[in-house]
Amino acid sequence: MRMVDLIEKKRDGFELSTEEIQFIVTGYTAGDIDDYQMSAFLMATYFQNMTDRERADLTMAMAASGDQIDLSAIDGIKVDKHSTGGVGDTTTLVLGPLVAACGVPVAKMSGRGLGHTGGTIDKLEAIEGFHVELSTEDFIKQVNDIKVAVIGQSGNLTPADKKLYALRDVTATVNSIPLIASSIMSKKIAAGADAIVLDVKTGEGAFMKTAEDAEELAHAMVGIGNATGRKTMAIISDMSQPLGFAIGNALEVKEAIETLQGKGPEDLTELCLVLGSQMVVVGGKADSLEEARNMLEEVIANGKALDIFRQFIKAQGGNPAVVDDVSLLPQAKFVKEVPSQKEGYISFMEADEIGTAAMVLGAGRATKESEIDLAVGIVLHKKVGDFVKKGEAIATVYSNTEDIAKCTEMLYNSIEFKDEAVEKIQLISKLITD
Repeated sequence: MRMVDLIEKKRDGFELSTEEIQFIVTGYTAGDIDDYQMSAFLMATYFQNMTDRERADLTMAMAASGDQIDLSAIDGIKVDKHSTGGVGDTTTLVLGPLVAACGVPVAKMSGRGLGHTGGTIDKLEAIEGFHVELSTEDFIKQVNDIKVAVIGQSGNLTPADKKLYALRDVTATVNSIPLIASSIMSKKIAAGADAIVLDVKTGEGAFMKTAEDAEELAHAMVGIGNATGRKTMAIISDMSQPLGFAIGNALEVKEAIETLQGKGPEDLTELCLVLGSQMVVVGGKADSLEEARNMLEEVIANGKALDIFRQFIKAQGGNPAVVDDVSLLPQAKFVKEVPSQKEGYISFMEADEIGTAAMVLGAGRATKESEIDLAVGIVLHKKVGDFVKKGEAIATVYSNTEDIAKCTEMLYNSIEFKDEAVEKIQLISKLITD
């Protein structure tokens, strides 16, 4: 088998066999196939696409390229959730304990964030003492005991994906549906999930800018999941404005706690209930999404989800008292309101720009070496469709430096107004099961 022949075959639009795809992934991971040949193959794939079977084979070959986590010692159907990212996306912090409270095991591997704010692990580390370094035995025991645990990603998880992504980034082949879908799904499968729920974002603050592209990606990932024996569902959700109100690590933990108390922002609460319903169904604890939603609402109302969050924090070395006293979270030195310079209805919020404004304060990483300030960030007070009076606070900035001029300027530039009423944004546009 020669790589040049396989490049030619894909270039001409023919379907590759399972063995040929395994040859490509194994050879490139081992260094037997050079970057220039793999670059040619990626570009051929970009233009010629892949069949459903090819996508599943590529995903499984990438998953098999490194460590694969065996979660068979955990009782029940292990359900994982993946979001394609956004601004203020705090869903994992809410969904973990919420779904666990319904009896579905959530054994999650998460990463750190590069960009607007920290990843799930950074956010959790805003809780004093919380750590994500668990042995495999402790990880499995914790999930069996309280149904939820979160650890850092293995260093040797899907090395093929790491090499391929770095190459895609410099060869203009990042934006390819089969390559994106296999990248995401290979990590989920290698991490040991039995079932997967996907939140595919669309809009200005999302990777997939159009609803059509987001839907295509969702169908691709659901197809891969189901073809590889993992029951998979997805939703398309809006990310043209930040999710919830908080952007920043400790601020998002506080908002997650409020959501588990039943006092969270309407959009974050709704998204967690929709995703959580899918997780409970694929986890085998409910026969319908309606039944699952009722279960989730019940564990919020009776405090069980919040209690699981306390147990989760304590089990991983954190101070559970933070659940009842959020002042124990890191606090910023300066808290300043941002008054609106205009009057009218908010017609547009540029989510990416608002996220970058939080990063300027230190809430996120501009580079891998950047240190995150866990206390800082932005809390919005208004969303698209809301009426604002001139001088009314549109946001509050939490900073450890007194000069917030750059952050404030970015906030002003990211929000547009109209005189006439504007419709609220529809949060969830589609549910995808195949």
